[in-house]
Amino acid sequence: MTVYPRLADLRARVGEEIGVSDWVTVDQQRIDLFARATGDHQWIHVDPERAARGPFGTTIAHGFLTLSLIPEFAASAFDIADSHMGVNYGLNRVRFTGPVPAGSRLLARFRLLAFDDVDGGAQLTTEVTIEREGAARPVCVAQSLARRYV
Repeated sequence: MTVYPRLADLRARVGEEIGVSDWVTVDQQRIDLFARATGDHQWIHVDPERAARGPFGTTIAHGFLTLSLIPEFAASAFDIADSHMGVNYGLNRVRFTGPVPAGSRLLARFRLLAFDDVDGGAQLTTEVTIEREGAARPVCVAQSLARRYV
């Protein structure tokens, strides 16, 4: 984990990688729990027998499950010591660029694209690139907007 003492320190890091997460395993239990939480029970996610005959040879994680892991990735990638709160402000762009088979290990790289002052803190726009262990290309690339307050 990279620790930044002050939120203002990130202003000089625009264009740079500001953190890399720990690995996170996306197993079938996590996929099933996500399906229950969202009501998305498509067979490619929750039916291992049928999915074994499908295009990926196994179940795969929902794209939105992969996207929803951004807060978990961020928590292990970087910390801002003087920030007492962070709020998800939204997304500018999201692409699901590869499958996440059940049992995959993922990590995320965070590159700061913009640092904009807001009342009481800053809005950080980061490019989040989620990689799957052993895959040649990312599984998801998103522009995430978060507001951090000091």
